[in-house]
Amino acid sequence: MVFARVQNNDFSQQQLYDELAADSVLQGAGAIVTFTGLVRDFNAQGGIQGIELEYYPGMTESALEALLAQASQRFDIVDAGVVHRVGKLANHAQIVWVGTASQHREQAFLAATFIMDMLKQSVPIWKKEWQGDEACWVAAKADDDKAAMRWLSTEKGPSCNKA
Repeated sequence: MVFARVQNNDFSQQQLYDELAADSVLQGAGAIVTFTGLVRDFNAQGGIQGIELEYYPGMTESALEALLAQASQRFDIVDAGVVHRVGKLANHAQIVWVGTASQHREQAFLAATFIMDMLKQSVPIWKKEWQGDEACWVAAKADDDKAAMRWLSTEKGPSCNKA
């Protein structure tokens, strides 16, 4: 049961884990890897007072679903899920949750890393950072491009031994 959601409301990591585990253990999962991203309270210029995320309804969910399908094809996983929040978020709030389940830990870790690296490049979500009463759009970072490119340079990505 692959799931991809975009929402304004906060999420429960435990509830998402339980949802992922419920079906994946029946499919032979021996490993579940989760990642939760948080709003940082700083950027390269100093402190910020939160972020605002905008998205393209319908297109963003489809892009997330396509990304999960890619992960399922590239890695030996039995299940995966992603939840991404949008709207105005305070510092330290949860932004994104990714979960992958596999028979073995390596594939679950690789798939989760792939999803996060590619999400920043392939999913239409735009971010503003707030400093006082002013907001600035955040441009793509070279490090994010580099992270995505390592997956594009090989069919299976770094260190992937699908077995």
